[in-house]
Amino acid sequence: MIWLLFVLATGLCLAPFAVLLRRRRHHARGRREAALAFHRAQLAELAREREEGRIDAGEYAAAELELQRRLLAAAAETDKIAERAIRRPLLITLVLIPLAAFALYLPGGMPFMPAAPLAPRLAAASQEETLITALRARLATMDPASPRARQGFILLGEAENARGNPAAAAEAWQRALAAGFDPGLAAETAEAMSEAAGRVTPEAAALFRQALAAAPADAPWRGAVQQRLDLATP
Repeated sequence: MIWLLFVLATGLCLAPFAVLLRRRRHHARGRREAALAFHRAQLAELAREREEGRIDAGEYAAAELELQRRLLAAAAETDKIAERAIRRPLLITLVLIPLAAFALYLPGGMPFMPAAPLAPRLAAASQEETLITALRARLATMDPASPRARQGFILLGEAENARGNPAAAAEAWQRALAAGFDPGLAAETAEAMSEAAGRVTPEAAALFRQALAAAPADAPWRGAVQQRLDLATP
């Protein structure tokens, strides 16, 4: 399937060149017809001079032969010009454009990777939604302050964050923090809140500061959190 897309994209890229080549072909044909018309006019003028007696038969034959030679040479030369005008750009575009496209694709593309059918992905998403719904229902029956509920909310937040739902992840992690504070989880919760809002909100900034105050001095995420707070400060 990916190769069909490559072919279609290449065809679209080459379409403007087809118009250009068509114009060049018409231009070369126009030059050829003009050259032929000019030499035919010279032959006609030579014939009139012969009829009027301004040149004799020998001069007429020699001049006619020379004009016919020029006529044939002009026709051959314009044919060569037309052929070069058509073939050279065509060869350049047909070779360079596909090669350039392929070179751009290779660094990050994976043309031989098997396709991922839509049906299994939809089934996996449906199964994931079912499991999250079941987890939420189970947490609703538990004491929110219990260690088991706290761990359940952490798992729920991780699941929501993994499927690109930072707002739901932040909400679940806030429930877990209410049952037991952890600086690392607090920083992760503040990050999810910021991602959901598109900025570091005052609530997220306060949670970041709370996480820094409670975190050990060698916490690996302290520098990233401090940078977030520095960028958020007007």
